[in-house]
Amino acid sequence: MKRFILVLMVLALVVPAFAAGQKEAAPGQIVVKTMAYGDNSNPEGVNWVRIVDAFHKANPGIKIDYELLYDEAYHQKVAARLASGDVPHLAYMGADARWGAPWKEASQQFDHRPFIDGKVFDLNLIPPMGPKNEIFVLPLGTSNITTVLYMNEALVKSLGFAEPKTYEDLVAMVPKAKAAGLEVVSIDGADGWAWGSCYMSAIIARLSGDANWVSKAVAGQYKFTDQVFVDSLAMITRMVKDGVIAEKSVLVDYGANLSTFSNKKALFVVQGQWAAGSIDPAVADTTKMLAWPKLPGEKPAMAGSVAAAIQVGYGLTKAGAADAKVRDAALKFMMYFYSVEETTLRLREGAIVAPILKNYQVPADLPLIVKQKVSLAQSAKNTDVIDAFLGGAANDALNAGMQKIVTGAATPAQVAAEVEKLLRK
Repeated sequence: MKRFILVLMVLALVVPAFAAGQKEAAPGQIVVKTMAYGDNSNPEGVNWVRIVDAFHKANPGIKIDYELLYDEAYHQKVAARLASGDVPHLAYMGADARWGAPWKEASQQFDHRPFIDGKVFDLNLIPPMGPKNEIFVLPLGTSNITTVLYMNEALVKSLGFAEPKTYEDLVAMVPKAKAAGLEVVSIDGADGWAWGSCYMSAIIARLSGDANWVSKAVAGQYKFTDQVFVDSLAMITRMVKDGVIAEKSVLVDYGANLSTFSNKKALFVVQGQWAAGSIDPAVADTTKMLAWPKLPGEKPAMAGSVAAAIQVGYGLTKAGAADAKVRDAALKFMMYFYSVEETTLRLREGAIVAPILKNYQVPADLPLIVKQKVSLAQSAKNTDVIDAFLGGAANDALNAGMQKIVTGAATPAQVAAEVEKLLRK
């Protein structure tokens, strides 16, 4: 209780600082109570203030009455406001356990589908978020791709190879790569999350043929002891045995992994789309961002798929949608916020993967690797990211278990059994 009171006291002090400069609503203004994400020292917060100020000048009849909070302070305040019944009209939210669950538990998720302008937004780039394909939030961009296979095209071509179309193409590169002192596929295997988010999330979808296998398994429709999941884990053993992934990868952390690729010591690297900005620019200019090639036993329906977590963004709550005037004012602000100029800015900053705007034209002056990121995001089929649905001890056991599989300390079946046991506790 003391800790809870202390948190509330801290928040009470923090909020006024971040909301400073706001004026009281003028008579007759439509007020949209908003929970915004960012602070006065990061681009997200600075841009928010700038965008709101510009919107107010263009729309004097609407007042975006916001709190601007960042990181844990934001999540704590969301919980506190929902618990007290002080529900905002518009908020920064998502559809997963961290960003979406509080709104779901408070029965404040609102389906935006009837209000999304298909002439402005590409509806094919906005994934369903609810059991009836509801869209609870307008994402800042396309889903966050976690399973990118980055290829140093120049290095691959120097060995006489081309972009791999199948797993066997990767295996064929192993002898020449080893002779040249190069790794084929590098992964930061010392980071347990990388095995789950950046590797296994793609493999299970490919082999099962179900883009949502993980979320269905967590919900009880499948089991992690099902043969297809055991087979997916066994792909780790196969890749290590074939030399596609090195056993020593379990000693490599995130920084060392990207350094290996930037220093031209690996033909490929596995990481999320966010790693593109950390690759040496000279190497990035010859890098292609790919989905995994066709894997042994994969189902045709999932060919070329990538695992991607639904991007966060702004969404109306049921409380905000209850009043038509407030709802329409909030939607007008959202259309302004997601305008081409602001979306381009977020793309340049690396804050989004790709815009969800219809017929969006990528600025010609953007780095090549950013353009590829947009292309991959707009074309690849998306599948579940494991840790967006599997949490706690079960997810920890899976990540650690995959490291044990690499070293031979555990079998795929043993890891699968432990995950299932911990999940159903």
